[in-house]
This record gives sequence, C-alpha cells and structure tokens, in this order.
Amino acid sequence: MPRRPAKPNGIREIATALGISIGTVDRALHNRSGISEQTRERVLRMAKKLNYSPNVAARHLKLSRTLHFGIFLPERVAVFFDSMRAGMRLAAERLTTAAPLELHFFSFPRLGDGDVECMERARWRQFDGVVLAPGNPSALSALFRRDDAPPILFIGSDAPLLGRIASVSVDATVSGNIAADLLGRVLPEAAKVAMIAGDLRIQDHSEKLRGFSASLAVHAPHLRLLPPLESHEDPEQGYQAARRLFRRHRDLGGIYLGTANSLPVLRAADEAKLLGRLKIVTTDIFPELIPLIETDRILCSVHQRPFTQGRMAIELLYAHLLGLKAVPPVTRLAPHLVLRSNLSLFGDGLDQDTQLTE
Repeated sequence: MPRRPAKPNGIREIATALGISIGTVDRALHNRSGISEQTRERVLRMAKKLNYSPNVAARHLKLSRTLHFGIFLPERVAVFFDSMRAGMRLAAERLTTAAPLELHFFSFPRLGDGDVECMERARWRQFDGVVLAPGNPSALSALFRRDDAPPILFIGSDAPLLGRIASVSVDATVSGNIAADLLGRVLPEAAKVAMIAGDLRIQDHSEKLRGFSASLAVHAPHLRLLPPLESHEDPEQGYQAARRLFRRHRDLGGIYLGTANSLPVLRAADEAKLLGRLKIVTTDIFPELIPLIETDRILCSVHQRPFTQGRMAIELLYAHLLGLKAVPPVTRLAPHLVLRSNLSLFGDGLDQDTQLTE
C-alpha cells in the first residue's frame, strides 16, 4: 500500500516546536515588523521542515479552542467608543461557524494616556489577537519590540510604522475635506474659520487637520484658517479653548470640531450667543446634537461610523487568524454626512449601514 504523504502542519505546530508565540510565527510568515531577523529565519526554517500550509493551518485552528481577543479602547469619548464596542459585540455574536470567539474589554483614560499601562496590566500577550485604538506611536513602540506579541489590529486611527497587521478607521482626510467644503459654501464672503482637534499627535486627528486646511486652500481661499486648537479629549480644556477663541476672534465665521468631544465647545458657543450665527461642523452623532441639527444651530456633523469600524475590526482579525481571506493592511471607511434632511437615518446614533445589515 503506498505511503500517505505527511500531514502538513500549521502555525500552532510551528510555535510549539520553537517555543514561541503564535503571534511571532504569524509576523514571520507574513514578513511583518516587530521581530528580529534571526527569529524570522528560525520560523521560516521550521515552517519548511514541518511542511507548513496556510490553508491547513486555518482548518486546524477552526477545529481547536475558543479564540480570545483583547480589546483596548479609551473611556473618552464614550459616545464614540461605546458605539464601537457595540459593533464589536455584534460581530462576535455572528462569528461562530469557524471557531468560538470571546471578547475581553479593557479601558484606559483617553487616547495616548494610559494605554501601555492598561495593556500590561491585562497581560495582553495572552490573547490570540488584540484590537487597540492607538494614541502616541512613540509610547506604543516598546510593545512591538517583543517577539511574543500577538497580532494587533488598530482601530479609529493608525500608526503604520508599528507592526500592526491592519488598521480600520474612517478616512480622516476626507472628513476634513468635507468640513472645509461645506464651510466654504455657506460662508461666501471672507471670514475666519477655526478647527478644534483632540490631539494632533494622533494620526486620525492630524489627517483631519491636513484635509481641512488643504481643502480650504483649494476650494475656499477666501476663508482664513486660524492656528488649530487641541482639547486632548478633556472637557474642561475644550471648553476653555473655545472661550478664548470666541473672545479673541469675535468675527469668527465658522468652526470645525474634529473630535466627538464637542459638547463643551458647544456650551461655550451657547454662552457667547454664537449658536445659530456661527457655522459649526461637528463630528459623529449622539442625542445632544440632534436638536441642534434640527434647529439649524449646527450646520451638520461628519459621522465616523464607529459601530461599523468595530464590527469590521473583529471580522478582519478573526479572518486573519483563521486564514479565511486576505486582510488588507489599511481599511478606510467613507464618512457619512449627517444633515437635518437625513437625520432620521442616524437618530439612534448608529451607522446608517447598521440598519441595512441587521
């Protein structure tokens, strides 16, 4: 009787043979950063020795244990990240055919503040995969030097020089473009405009500013952009920054709030009796914004679709670990524009396409 060929092995067998983590093997096989060249060579040699096959690895993992994902998101801004968590939970409920999935949620104060400490306390390297909202890339870089790091997917923003497998976010440059385009249309005469961001060290926020300023220069050169302000997602900082802005520039024509943490700025505008006169573009949608859009005290809001971001992040990380499909390194969602005319589509604060896929 002819001898049957040896059964190919998967990622787990390679990791076991070398005494390293699945995440390290994954990085080596997909030529990603975050491991040494020596480790990469060891993995490739062992993969060849064990007759490694990606498809067989996927079939093996499908038949094994429950997958555990560590989810690390900021507490601020809750209206944004709570919607993102809801999208993740929906995805986890639906992803049951290939392998059971369990999500473990952890929170740190705000983007760029306490994320590394939170991950270390949670022993983040124990998880099969990690989803993280990245803050300051320089602070996070130490996490990616470890050979035992599991696959990490970034959400809400990106830091492409770090060794993440992929990122999911709204197209922040387009968000800034939209805000500038709209202000240029409703402010036909020369005027000053301003932008308040969260933290310009974060790629998502800096891309919004870049898109906003570039679009103003091309499509609305009659508008003068003031130096950008940052709230650092702190309500008091945002409120005080807005008060100073309104005192110093009483002829301000419009403002783009590039963060969902807009309520403190809107409170300052209300106290200065600017709501309804100042043309305001906000970010995302939540109950407090609805009456302001309905009564035209806010021009519109640029929705970042956090629910869909959360759902897609879990689906992509799951597909990557199981080898179900090729995962693109960058996924950028088109932002949704919320106006008085289409507000009913977003009244629950979720994404428009959430309604369509339920």
